Amino acid sequence: MTKKGSERLRTELDRLKSQERPRIIAAIAEARAHGDLKENAEYHAAREMQGFIEGRINELEAALSNAEVIDVSRLNAGKRIVFGAIVDLSDEDSGEDVSYQIVGDLEADIKQRLISVSSPFARALIGKSEGDSFEFQAPNGTRNYEITGVRYET
Repeated sequence: MTKKGSERLRTELDRLKSQERPRIIAAIAEARAHGDLKENAEYHAAREMQGFIEGRINELEAALSNAEVIDVSRLNAGKRIVFGAIVDLSDEDSGEDVSYQIVGDLEADIKQRLISVSSPFARALIGKSEGDSFEFQAPNGTRNYEITGVRYET
């Protein structure tokens, strides 16, 4: 995973432990005070939320403890695309320009233009260089792209 992605996940983990977990514990205690737990919807909702939060905490702790953090700014891949690259693309069909960064699975977020290294699109990019054109078979049809830039930033 990238250094920036690792920091983002650590921030989320800290927030879950310091803010969300105590908030849910307080909500469970309040719901218990209302009496009968069998038909107490607030209690069941709070317990369910606690399960989600504890699961996410476990997932993040496991991922961060096993992750190899890569400082993208220190990679020396030139204009070749490898993990961590920010790739500028031009859609040859529509003329639209777009940029994506290839990141680890847990830090991927398409809204922030962060694509997983294991995604089909990233796998199509890996190993190519600036100036290359390639064809990608997307679910909505074949797309043709030209790689207009490759850079490595922190």
